[in-house]
Amino acid sequence: MNKIERQCRGSADGQPLSDDSWSEDFRPDHLRSDVLLADDIAEELSRIPTEAIDLEHAPPPVASASLSPAEVRSILISLLMAMFLAALDQTIVATALPTIGRQFGDVSNLSWVITAYLLASTAVAPVFGTLSDIYGRRATIIAAMAMFMVGSVLCALAPNMLVLIIARALQGLGGGGILPIVQTIISDVVSPRERGQYQAYFSGVWVSAGIGGPILGGIFAEHLHWSMIFWINIPLGIGALALMLPNMKKIPVFHRRRKVDWLGGVLLMISAVAFMLALTWGGTRFSWLSPTIIALLGAAVAIGFAFVWHAMHTDQPFLPLSLIGGRVVPYAMAAGGCCMGAMLGLTVHLPLYYEVVYGLTAAEAGLALIPIAAVSVLGALIAGRTMVKAVHYKRIAIGGTSVAAAMGLAIALLTPLPLWLLLTMLGILSVGLGMIFPVSLVSIQNAVPRPQVGTVTGAMNFFRALVSSFTVAAFTTVLLMALGPNLAISGEHAQATQAIAREEMITAFRYVFESAAAMLALAALFLILMEERPLAGPAKQAASVVSE
Repeated sequence: MNKIERQCRGSADGQPLSDDSWSEDFRPDHLRSDVLLADDIAEELSRIPTEAIDLEHAPPPVASASLSPAEVRSILISLLMAMFLAALDQTIVATALPTIGRQFGDVSNLSWVITAYLLASTAVAPVFGTLSDIYGRRATIIAAMAMFMVGSVLCALAPNMLVLIIARALQGLGGGGILPIVQTIISDVVSPRERGQYQAYFSGVWVSAGIGGPILGGIFAEHLHWSMIFWINIPLGIGALALMLPNMKKIPVFHRRRKVDWLGGVLLMISAVAFMLALTWGGTRFSWLSPTIIALLGAAVAIGFAFVWHAMHTDQPFLPLSLIGGRVVPYAMAAGGCCMGAMLGLTVHLPLYYEVVYGLTAAEAGLALIPIAAVSVLGALIAGRTMVKAVHYKRIAIGGTSVAAAMGLAIALLTPLPLWLLLTMLGILSVGLGMIFPVSLVSIQNAVPRPQVGTVTGAMNFFRALVSSFTVAAFTTVLLMALGPNLAISGEHAQATQAIAREEMITAFRYVFESAAAMLALAALFLILMEERPLAGPAKQAASVVSE
């Protein structure tokens, strides 16, 4: 059975072409199980129209059998380096901000050094995901890395705050493209069943960047020069590309050329930026009911509706709405977004709780975040390895998120707890929470046609970022309602914590822990509702039967 006949058969069933044929299509010749069709069956299949994917301009798939284990490791290391760059620049700048503000004599606009990067990286994620499905992974990863490194050089050479902010936005455009492309390349190299176990490595990269970024930023700013936090990106970026590009031509090709719906992409980005600005400024710089916030939210909703209308009335939309429908993608996105939001919301606000309730210093409060930030890697590793063997792979994530939700509720009811017990319970919560990430990502990529994996991966990262920003803003609002509107929750908490009574903080954070538990319970519910489709890849039936 040739490739076209396979695609015809898939479209005739009315199901989207997914990774189910991955291992057969790209398995070495001596391992393939293709069976020659009878002439009458082949003739009947030849008359079936292809409806799922227009393959007119699709390049022929390139077999992945040419990738040796050493080449796969080389690609993996280069992807980890690229992702480390994108993750590092979200955290490394924070500790250097005071030094940068003093040099430029501008403290009032310092927050834009962080905000510009986050806005740009969030808005551009679905753009790069879609472009990788149109122009290929090699072209888009080179473009993203180039934009990131050019932005880094401009940041290091910035003569004033305005140039630095603009350069950070350019850097964010590149950084926001790196993550979805990296996740998509992994989907091209590794089958879905094996893919989950690799997500723990990428989770570890995010944790390393989250913990090491502020430390490196402080060292560079204090002992060298703040520009080093940007110069370090150049050798790391060149090294990642040097490892990656020689093997890229051997990676299977799934992209297909088509017209780019630039209007749809611009509408989506503008809507996202307006929404993110409202969440960033609401309750802090402006009141939630201020004209500025209402105008931003109104603009985000109006432009979002315009994007939906445009997507419904164009032949080749930037983000096909049908792609994020069905019984898998929306539920997996919602589950992953809830867990990511709960994790980030707790990470942002827990230092305030540690400082007031336990009397920790800012540095000690940062170390106390390790259980919630780092231990999630263990959960991702457990879930990833389970997916290799188990048939009902989503059960591990349902169990993990359920335990995490129960742990969050227990913390809310029992607080205040001894610090060691609180950290232990947060660690258990984090393990359960971490199990969602490989399951949700692989489920999404496994449920869509191969030429659209990049698009849906970019959309997933975009949605997670929006939910995370919304959660942080919601948790902040909860604390402001409980503690008073004049509380400064972002940045250093030293001035704010002096005026807050310990009992008031304990009461306020009960609501925060309850909110996190509710989001984790929602994640478990979404996973239960999600359809569990078989994962393509090397069959391990014996192991699966034993695990059952």
